[in-house]
Amino acid sequence: MSDDPQTITPEILINAYANGVFPMADSADDPDIYWVDPEHRGVIPLNTFHVSRSLTRTIKRARFRVAINTQFEAVMRACADRDVTWINDQIIALYKDLHTRGLAHCIEVYCNDALVGGAYGIALNGAFFGESMFSRETNASKVALTYLVARLRVGGFSLLDTQFLTPHLASLGAVEIPRAQYHDQLEAALNINADFLKLSKTAQPSEILHLISQTS
Repeated sequence: MSDDPQTITPEILINAYANGVFPMADSADDPDIYWVDPEHRGVIPLNTFHVSRSLTRTIKRARFRVAINTQFEAVMRACADRDVTWINDQIIALYKDLHTRGLAHCIEVYCNDALVGGAYGIALNGAFFGESMFSRETNASKVALTYLVARLRVGGFSLLDTQFLTPHLASLGAVEIPRAQYHDQLEAALNINADFLKLSKTAQPSEILHLISQTS
Protein backbone atom coordinates (compact mmCIF):
# COMPACT_ATOMS: atom_id res chain seq x y z
CA MET A 1 0.00 0.00 0.00
CA SER A 2 1.40 3.38 -0.97
CA ASP A 3 0.73 6.78 0.58
CA ASP A 4 1.31 10.33 -0.56
CA PRO A 5 4.40 11.29 1.52
CA GLN A 6 2.76 14.58 2.44
CA THR A 7 -0.03 12.78 4.29
CA ILE A 8 2.26 10.80 6.60
CA THR A 9 2.83 12.58 9.90
CA PRO A 10 4.88 11.56 12.94
CA GLU A 11 1.59 10.78 14.70
CA ILE A 12 0.57 8.40 11.91
CA LEU A 13 4.01 6.78 12.08
CA ILE A 14 3.78 6.24 15.84
CA ASN A 15 0.31 4.73 15.48
CA ALA A 16 1.56 2.42 12.74
CA TYR A 17 4.34 1.06 14.94
CA ALA A 18 1.93 0.58 17.82
CA ASN A 19 -0.11 -1.60 15.45
CA GLY A 20 2.84 -3.63 14.22
CA VAL A 21 3.32 -1.86 10.87
CA PHE A 22 6.41 -0.06 9.61
CA PRO A 23 7.20 2.06 6.50
CA MET A 24 9.59 1.43 3.63
CA ALA A 25 10.44 3.02 0.30
CA ASP A 26 11.58 1.15 -2.80
CA SER A 27 14.73 3.26 -3.02
CA ALA A 28 16.34 6.45 -1.76
CA ASP A 29 15.01 8.31 -4.81
CA ASP A 30 11.45 6.97 -4.67
CA PRO A 31 9.20 9.47 -2.84
CA ASP A 32 6.50 6.88 -2.15
CA ILE A 33 6.24 5.04 1.15
CA TYR A 34 4.42 1.76 1.70
CA TRP A 35 3.46 -0.03 4.89
CA VAL A 36 4.74 -3.48 5.86
CA ASP A 37 3.35 -6.06 8.29
CA PRO A 38 5.38 -9.22 7.54
CA GLU A 39 3.91 -12.66 7.88
CA HIS A 40 7.01 -13.56 9.88
CA ARG A 41 8.88 -11.06 12.05
CA GLY A 42 12.47 -10.94 13.21
CA VAL A 43 13.02 -10.30 16.91
CA ILE A 44 15.97 -10.57 19.29
CA PRO A 45 14.91 -12.06 22.63
CA LEU A 46 16.69 -9.77 25.06
CA ASN A 47 17.58 -12.59 27.45
CA THR A 48 19.28 -14.75 24.79
CA PHE A 49 21.35 -12.17 22.92
CA HIS A 50 24.64 -13.84 22.04
CA VAL A 51 28.05 -12.17 22.23
CA SER A 52 30.86 -14.22 20.73
CA ARG A 53 34.29 -14.51 22.31
CA SER A 54 35.81 -12.41 19.55
CA LEU A 55 33.20 -9.66 20.03
CA THR A 56 33.76 -9.78 23.79
CA ARG A 57 37.47 -9.25 23.21
CA THR A 58 36.73 -6.36 20.85
CA ILE A 59 34.54 -4.63 23.45
CA LYS A 60 37.07 -5.22 26.25
CA ARG A 61 39.85 -3.64 24.22
CA ALA A 62 37.79 -0.44 24.05
CA ARG A 63 39.00 0.26 20.54
CA PHE A 64 35.60 1.77 19.83
CA ARG A 65 33.94 4.62 21.68
CA VAL A 66 30.15 4.39 21.95
CA ALA A 67 27.73 7.30 22.31
CA ILE A 68 23.99 7.81 21.97
CA ASN A 69 21.80 10.42 20.33
CA THR A 70 24.47 12.91 19.29
CA GLN A 71 24.43 12.36 15.50
CA PHE A 72 21.01 10.90 14.74
CA GLU A 73 20.72 12.09 11.14
CA ALA A 74 24.30 11.05 10.39
CA VAL A 75 23.54 7.51 11.59
CA MET A 76 20.39 7.36 9.45
CA ARG A 77 22.22 8.58 6.36
CA ALA A 78 25.05 6.12 6.96
CA CYS A 79 22.48 3.32 7.17
CA ALA A 80 21.02 4.51 3.85
CA ASP A 81 24.43 4.75 2.18
CA ARG A 82 24.36 1.43 0.35
CA ASP A 83 23.56 0.16 -3.12
CA VAL A 84 19.98 -0.79 -2.19
CA THR A 85 18.11 1.05 0.55
CA TRP A 86 14.53 1.54 1.70
CA ILE A 87 15.35 4.85 3.45
CA ASN A 88 14.32 7.94 1.47
CA ASP A 89 14.36 11.63 2.43
CA GLN A 90 10.78 11.53 3.66
CA ILE A 91 11.58 8.70 6.05
CA ILE A 92 14.66 10.56 7.30
CA ALA A 93 12.57 13.68 7.95
CA LEU A 94 9.90 11.72 9.83
CA TYR A 95 12.40 9.93 12.06
CA LYS A 96 14.30 13.14 12.75
CA ASP A 97 11.00 14.57 14.01
CA LEU A 98 10.50 11.55 16.26
CA HIS A 99 14.06 11.98 17.51
CA THR A 100 13.34 15.56 18.59
CA ARG A 101 10.32 14.20 20.49
CA GLY A 102 12.50 11.68 22.34
CA LEU A 103 11.00 8.65 20.60
CA ALA A 104 13.73 7.78 18.10
CA HIS A 105 17.23 7.00 19.29
CA CYS A 106 20.59 6.03 17.88
CA ILE A 107 23.70 4.23 19.05
CA GLU A 108 26.93 5.59 17.59
CA VAL A 109 30.26 3.78 17.36
CA TYR A 110 33.44 5.80 16.85
CA CYS A 111 37.03 4.93 16.07
CA ASN A 112 39.54 7.78 16.36
CA ASP A 113 36.56 10.19 16.41
CA ALA A 114 35.23 8.88 13.08
CA LEU A 115 31.69 7.50 13.00
CA VAL A 116 32.26 3.89 11.90
CA GLY A 117 29.10 2.12 13.00
CA GLY A 118 25.70 2.56 14.52
CA ALA A 119 22.04 1.66 14.77
CA TYR A 120 18.79 3.55 15.18
CA GLY A 121 15.18 2.84 15.99
CA ILE A 122 12.03 3.87 17.81
CA ALA A 123 11.16 3.30 21.47
CA LEU A 124 7.50 3.04 22.43
CA ASN A 125 6.91 1.99 26.04
CA GLY A 126 8.59 -1.45 26.38
CA ALA A 127 9.10 -2.02 22.64
CA PHE A 128 12.12 -0.98 20.64
CA PHE A 129 11.78 -1.11 16.87
CA GLY A 130 15.25 -1.50 15.40
CA GLU A 131 15.27 0.13 11.99
CA SER A 132 18.74 -0.28 10.55
CA MET A 133 22.42 -0.43 11.39
CA PHE A 134 25.68 0.08 9.54
CA SER A 135 29.34 -0.76 9.88
CA ARG A 136 32.45 0.78 8.33
CA GLU A 137 34.82 -1.20 10.55
CA THR A 138 34.76 -4.89 11.43
CA ASN A 139 32.38 -5.58 14.34
CA ALA A 140 31.26 -1.93 14.65
CA SER A 141 27.57 -2.72 14.07
CA LYS A 142 27.80 -5.69 16.46
CA VAL A 143 29.22 -3.38 19.13
CA ALA A 144 26.33 -0.98 18.53
CA LEU A 145 23.79 -3.78 18.88
CA THR A 146 25.44 -5.08 22.06
CA TYR A 147 25.25 -1.65 23.67
CA LEU A 148 21.64 -1.32 22.50
CA VAL A 149 20.64 -4.63 24.09
CA ALA A 150 22.33 -3.67 27.37
CA ARG A 151 20.46 -0.35 27.34
CA LEU A 152 17.13 -2.08 26.66
CA ARG A 153 17.70 -4.57 29.46
CA VAL A 154 18.46 -1.86 31.99
CA GLY A 155 15.56 0.24 30.75
CA GLY A 156 13.01 -2.53 31.27
CA PHE A 157 12.15 -3.28 27.63
CA SER A 158 10.66 -6.62 26.65
CA LEU A 159 10.70 -6.49 22.83
CA LEU A 160 13.48 -5.79 20.34
CA ASP A 161 11.96 -5.88 16.86
CA THR A 162 14.40 -6.36 13.95
CA GLN A 163 11.64 -6.49 11.30
CA PHE A 164 13.29 -9.21 9.24
CA LEU A 165 15.67 -12.05 10.08
CA THR A 166 19.09 -11.99 8.42
CA PRO A 167 22.01 -14.40 8.88
CA HIS A 168 23.92 -11.59 10.58
CA LEU A 169 21.14 -11.04 13.12
CA ALA A 170 20.59 -14.78 13.55
CA SER A 171 24.25 -15.15 14.59
CA LEU A 172 23.49 -12.74 17.44
CA GLY A 173 20.43 -14.62 18.66
CA ALA A 174 17.65 -13.20 16.50
CA VAL A 175 14.75 -15.49 15.67
CA GLU A 176 11.73 -15.38 13.40
CA ILE A 177 8.23 -15.58 14.85
CA PRO A 178 4.76 -15.65 13.24
CA ARG A 179 2.86 -12.38 12.86
CA ALA A 180 0.25 -13.32 15.48
CA GLN A 181 2.92 -14.13 18.07
CA TYR A 182 4.69 -10.86 17.30
CA HIS A 183 1.50 -8.87 17.79
CA ASP A 184 0.96 -10.59 21.15
CA GLN A 185 4.49 -9.64 22.23
CA LEU A 186 3.99 -6.10 20.97
CA GLU A 187 0.74 -5.66 22.88
CA ALA A 188 2.43 -6.82 26.09
CA ALA A 189 5.44 -4.55 25.50
CA LEU A 190 3.28 -1.48 24.92
CA ASN A 191 1.85 -1.95 28.43
CA ILE A 192 5.32 -1.70 30.00
CA ASN A 193 6.75 1.56 31.29
CA ALA A 194 10.36 1.44 30.04
CA ASP A 195 13.13 4.03 29.89
CA PHE A 196 15.69 4.03 27.04
CA LEU A 197 17.88 6.57 28.86
CA LYS A 198 18.11 4.76 32.19
CA LEU A 199 21.56 3.32 31.49
CA SER A 200 24.29 5.92 31.94
CA LYS A 201 25.74 7.34 28.73
CA THR A 202 29.18 6.74 30.21
CA ALA A 203 28.70 3.03 30.94
CA GLN A 204 32.05 1.27 30.60
CA PRO A 205 32.70 -1.81 28.44
CA SER A 206 32.99 -4.03 31.53
CA GLU A 207 29.55 -2.90 32.70
CA ILE A 208 28.05 -3.54 29.25
CA LEU A 209 29.48 -7.05 29.12
CA HIS A 210 28.28 -7.78 32.66
CA LEU A 211 24.75 -6.69 31.74
CA ILE A 212 24.79 -8.82 28.59
CA SER A 213 26.05 -11.88 30.48
CA GLN A 214 23.02 -11.78 32.77
CA THR A 215 19.89 -13.68 31.73
CA SER A 216 16.32 -13.07 32.77
